[in-house]
Amino acid sequence: MSVVTTVEPIRTTGTPASTRAPRPVPPRTPTSRILGVELRKMFDTRSGFWLLASIGITAVLATGAVIVFAPDDQITYDNFGAAVGVPIAILLPMIAILSVTSEWSQRSGLTTFTLVPHRSRVVQAKLVAAIGVGVASMLVAVGVGALGNLLGAAITGNDAVWDISATHMAYIVLANVLGMLVGFMLGVLIRSSAGAIVGYFVYSFVLPTLSMLLAANAAWFEDLQLWVDFNFAQGALFEGDMTGEAWAQLGTAGLIWLVVPLAVGLRLVLRSEVK
Repeated sequence: MSVVTTVEPIRTTGTPASTRAPRPVPPRTPTSRILGVELRKMFDTRSGFWLLASIGITAVLATGAVIVFAPDDQITYDNFGAAVGVPIAILLPMIAILSVTSEWSQRSGLTTFTLVPHRSRVVQAKLVAAIGVGVASMLVAVGVGALGNLLGAAITGNDAVWDISATHMAYIVLANVLGMLVGFMLGVLIRSSAGAIVGYFVYSFVLPTLSMLLAANAAWFEDLQLWVDFNFAQGALFEGDMTGEAWAQLGTAGLIWLVVPLAVGLRLVLRSEVK
């Protein structure tokens, strides 16, 4: 005689999984918000604030130095622009470097890349913020130089000399933006504030000196220098003499020293572990 056992199904309370409402997906962080955060990061520390403020301070000091020490016949807008441009050409790449390396030096990368998992969006926002700050800084410097030129002319009793055209001024702004992009590239590639800053000074002062020595002592390199020396190729921008060949030389040297290293650095940032 067999015994039949009946097993009662287990009853569960709550809503079945098949009818449960899907979990809402949080909206994607807007690009404008990421850009705003990256801009705020460049100002909200003492070092960042004073580094940016130093652009205006040095522009005023350089303009005052031209008015005080330059002969009356040298009170021209070109000389004001040259005096203001020297400190800016050094400070802007430092700003770009610190905007990238702060994620690693201050160990905020874990938070940043957790809130925005797509690292490429963060890097793009940093790049746009750095270029925006660079262009704005150049416009401030241009304005300070123009005021200095008017003030210098009024003091000396001469007519104001405006010997820089709008096209030449645009070339100068482009040259400084390219210098800032070199700093950004080094920040992405090295991801260390000290290492990237040292690398920039080596790139800006050591390599051009070696390039000039090689061009002076090797005939084969003299014609090649403009095609492989990015610093040397940018000289045409500061002089305002850009021909078709000069643009080609700038593009070729920029591909070697800016585009390729930046692509390598971006790949490392996207794939490396953030600690």
